[in-house]
Amino acid sequence: MKVRSSLKSLKTRHRDCKIVRRKGVVYVINKVDPRYKAKQG
Repeated sequence: MKVRSSLKSLKTRHRDCKIVRRKGVVYVINKVDPRYKAKQG
């Protein structure tokens, strides 16, 4: 999992990426291709 300062750019790289917010931390999750996992905060 990568820790990124900007997750918006990651979301556009794959069409299955979803942005999720849990407990004030923003995550990018992707069930199809897990190498796009990232978190912010």
